[in-house]
Amino acid sequence: MINQSGVGADPMDHGRFPVDPWRLVETGYSPDDLGLTETLFAVGNGYLGMRGNPEEGRPTFVHGTYVNGFHETWPIRHAENAFGFARTGQTIVNVPDAKVMKIYVDDEPLTFGTADLEEYERSVDFRDGVLRRRLVWRTPSGKRVRISSTRMVSMTQRHLALLSLEVTMLSGDAPVVISSQILNRQDGKDEYHQPQAAQGVGMDPRKAAAFEERVLLPRMSYATEKRMMLGYQANNSGMTLAVAADHRISTTDGYETVVRADDDRTKMVFRVDATEGATLRIEKIVTYHSSRGVPVRELSDRCDRTLDRAHRLGVTRLHEEQREWYDAFWSASDVEVDGADPSMEAMKQAIRFNLFSLAQASARADGLGVPAKGVTGSGYEGHYFWDTEVYVIPFLTYTQPTLARNTLHFRSVLLPAARDRAKELAVSGALFPWRTINGEEASAYYAAGSAQVHIDADIAYALTKYVQAAGDHGFLIREGIDILVETARMWGDLGFWRHNGQPSFHIHGVTGPDEYTTVVNNNLFTNVMARYNLEQAVAAVALIQREHPDEFGQVRARLKLEDSEVAEWARCAEGMHIPFDEGLGIHPQDDFFLEREVWDLPNTPPDLRPLMLHYHPLVIYRFQVLKQADVVLALFLQGDRFTLDEKRADFEYYDPITTGDSTLSAVVQSIVAAEVGYHEAALRYFHDALYVDLMNLHGNTVDGMHVASTGGVWSALVAGFGGMRDYGSLTNGGCLSFDPRLPRSWASLTFRVRWQGTRLLVRLTEDLIAITIDDGPGPVPLTVRGTSYVVGADAPLIVGLSHHGPRADGHMGDAPVVGGTRPDGSTITAAVPEPSLGPTTEELQIPVYQPEQL
Repeated sequence: MINQSGVGADPMDHGRFPVDPWRLVETGYSPDDLGLTETLFAVGNGYLGMRGNPEEGRPTFVHGTYVNGFHETWPIRHAENAFGFARTGQTIVNVPDAKVMKIYVDDEPLTFGTADLEEYERSVDFRDGVLRRRLVWRTPSGKRVRISSTRMVSMTQRHLALLSLEVTMLSGDAPVVISSQILNRQDGKDEYHQPQAAQGVGMDPRKAAAFEERVLLPRMSYATEKRMMLGYQANNSGMTLAVAADHRISTTDGYETVVRADDDRTKMVFRVDATEGATLRIEKIVTYHSSRGVPVRELSDRCDRTLDRAHRLGVTRLHEEQREWYDAFWSASDVEVDGADPSMEAMKQAIRFNLFSLAQASARADGLGVPAKGVTGSGYEGHYFWDTEVYVIPFLTYTQPTLARNTLHFRSVLLPAARDRAKELAVSGALFPWRTINGEEASAYYAAGSAQVHIDADIAYALTKYVQAAGDHGFLIREGIDILVETARMWGDLGFWRHNGQPSFHIHGVTGPDEYTTVVNNNLFTNVMARYNLEQAVAAVALIQREHPDEFGQVRARLKLEDSEVAEWARCAEGMHIPFDEGLGIHPQDDFFLEREVWDLPNTPPDLRPLMLHYHPLVIYRFQVLKQADVVLALFLQGDRFTLDEKRADFEYYDPITTGDSTLSAVVQSIVAAEVGYHEAALRYFHDALYVDLMNLHGNTVDGMHVASTGGVWSALVAGFGGMRDYGSLTNGGCLSFDPRLPRSWASLTFRVRWQGTRLLVRLTEDLIAITIDDGPGPVPLTVRGTSYVVGADAPLIVGLSHHGPRADGHMGDAPVVGGTRPDGSTITAAVPEPSLGPTTEELQIPVYQPEQL
């Protein structure tokens, strides 16, 4: 809501988490927030992710190692089934854990929570993606031991992780044992048979469900002094996985090695007679390979090749490659803010943490999707949503276009399954699943899942923006046009014509981004985005026919494309019904939205939030209340289709009834608030988004990072405060524009944008915007506040700024807009539904029988 106090610009405890612009640092261990810090200190590369669990294994909230796309399937049991319901669930598997390196000194285990730690520091460095930990442990016998460890998931070697452990006896001699393991914890218990806290807790739909039976069937297990390996096949999905590890030990003390292996664990145990002052160092090189069904023996060969290559390169060179990769990443993606505010340094740290998290979630997905939680946790079952296209791909498109192409290619691979899903739902073309891993729809609750057909338009939107920004006609011709044509066919068939004076095209029975309002007619976001999808399909066909006539014949034949259907798409787009209420002067979220009563959010007790965990969906559906920005998101993505006055009126109406129960909301509210002049609200929403995970604002960071929100942070900076837009189309090739909205407390904002092979460096202050070519040939045409310019290699652009848009100081209040009159003459009022209106069954002492008792 618009006048929320928010978390502020610097809400973190810097006694424990000191400010460092390039690292996230923890200087004190606490058992109270294990799940949170396990997520925050996770390392990954988009394919492989390792949670920030201690090497020693205890204590932990949930042990976690995840391979993107590696999942198990299970039958969805509907209490009342119907045709077309999702039939097969898909859940990411917590793969065997190779992080384990248990430490014993004088036969005493190092166990956090009970250990006497004289020193402790843990950090993850955004410049090289390495998790480092240093501590001094005073053992029960009084000996002091320094322990240092590192953990890195490689960006250059996708299947590789490097770990190291150093143990130094600071006082006294002692027998030291290091037990390095690969451990299969897939059954939801750790090696001490303790249930993991994050699996299947309560009724929170954001969490992954626990498996009811064994998932990973053993196919290989061995350990030698040279190498150890485990291999499995998933019981239902048939996917296969192999994990292997090599070790190198360095010590001047005497030692022996013992190896063991069984179906679910391999061990390499180093027994060292440690002397005072001597350092024992163990390097552990780990590799994971997975497939949809390749035999485990083949995967084991791949593991051998990966480890052999790692030895040839050497650990030092692999770390150097990692640093070089991140140097290039930050050269293309860094966003810098500056100002006199003392909170600015903390903000720099938080911004880079969010951008670093984007890299860890997407960089080496390499043709897979980007899960909603990346590879940091099992939240949302490891599924891919529209989050990727609307919140993540824009960042990739304008900073790392090759990665954007890889991610869009994944959607192309899923196109055959999307065609099958369209047939199942009785529409032409293709309908992409709302949530999936393998391409099949996995959303069991269709009203807030499958009904969100806007995902087709979201994918088409991301694809179009990528082709414009990268100038990649080759991708458009080979893959993109198939997606645009098949999604346009779906819209053309799903919608229908009404002839009330003037023909108009309507889309009924859908759900927009706001999941608190479902299965409605003419959801504004859906219609606006479908219109864009249809327009761009028409433009893409014309572009290929005009500029690539030889390939056009192949496209036409491959898609059985007819001129008549292309003409019909243009007609549907032109006639698309866009709801508007003249009385209130706003765009209703859907045809019947204004007929509902308004939920009085300011008077809703905080302990009843988020609403979805305290109210039955039918209760929520009866009210005007939003889980996340819906119309407001359309105002951003299709901003050239609305006037500034319309944007302001819509924002003022919807903001007070938007709960922000979704982490996808604050970034969009920040962007539009900045554009329409609510600059203080824009900054508050930005802070809320910036610290979503660092401060665990939604209470579920324990299940993994909110990757879409991290992408939205970039958009809030570049599109919100930087005012960058790309409203062009495939018809005209697109055009960058800038209309900045720098916050008053910021002295400058600097960011990078890649446009058709050239990287621009944009620096914004209160008085000017300066744009130079940072990499690439140029020139780049663009506009600043409607005036056209060209930036060349030898012609940097500096434009003076007289203002930063309209500014409405203060806020308008958080009370929802009530008192208006509906077309039927009734007055709009606001209320809070009571979650319970009478005594419970338990209070009435009425016995409750289970079905098996009846």
